[in-house]
Amino acid sequence: MKPLFWDSNEIDPFTGQKYTWDSPNPNVTWGGIREPGDEGYVPPPQLSVQPRTKTKAVKHNSFYPTSVPEQIIWLTNFFNKLIGHAATLGISPLICAAAVADARWLIYLLGTYQPSQRTWSKSNTDMIRDAQTGTGDSAMVLPAFTAPPLPPADVPNDLPAVVPMKPGALKRIFSLIQVLQESGAYSDAIATDLGTVGTVTAEPDLETIQPVFKVKIVGGQVFIDWGWDGNGAFLDMLQMQVDRGQGWVDLAFDTTPGYTDTQAFPAALTTWKYRAIWRVGDAQVGDWSAETGITVGG
Repeated sequence: MKPLFWDSNEIDPFTGQKYTWDSPNPNVTWGGIREPGDEGYVPPPQLSVQPRTKTKAVKHNSFYPTSVPEQIIWLTNFFNKLIGHAATLGISPLICAAAVADARWLIYLLGTYQPSQRTWSKSNTDMIRDAQTGTGDSAMVLPAFTAPPLPPADVPNDLPAVVPMKPGALKRIFSLIQVLQESGAYSDAIATDLGTVGTVTAEPDLETIQPVFKVKIVGGQVFIDWGWDGNGAFLDMLQMQVDRGQGWVDLAFDTTPGYTDTQAFPAALTTWKYRAIWRVGDAQVGDWSAETGITVGG
């Protein structure tokens, strides 16, 4: 039995908060705190009160399209316009040629090789279907895939002939654009011409922002379905609290959308309530969410 001092800063593992006189922790007694091995000791639930490591997805440049047809158009415009602006931007012929070759390599893969491969894949599907349910006496021939010719090495404006065909072509293009953006010669007009002007995301009002989430039972546990609502760049984490009938206590400080409350359901039918608020650094921002309840147990 460990002594308990009511002015202590120790954290109660049953609530994630400092110990209080009315703690729901069954190990808290007037004589102290029961420890593992003591008679009547009850293991605490698994609470996530520590932030999980925020998993940041790789953020593609906002100027680069998401659909393949638009990507081909963007790459074609970029390498053609880059050739014309290379001297103004101080790009050497070799660097320019390498960027052009990277763009043409991607255009070949997206616009020529991939469609050809898909056509071959479909012919395989048709062949397998015919092998299973087709008719006729002729021997079947397996479809052969012949890759379309590679893009030529010639480059306009007497640039060096470069066809790298190496991994990371898009990363190299983005890295070059980042260098160009830091150049004094990189004007708004050139950026627009190259297609490297990204969209600007408006910062949310951190005084009024409010989380929105849903709760549902998945696999015998409460799942809190939340997301960044497009504001992940401006927020650090979501502070979630739960009220199981004894007042609000912290449940988790989460940085990865979607959270599972691992607390076991009670034997009696009851309602658990959840609420949340955004955090930036060590401070809460905006307003608490609406309270959301769910019936558990029974």
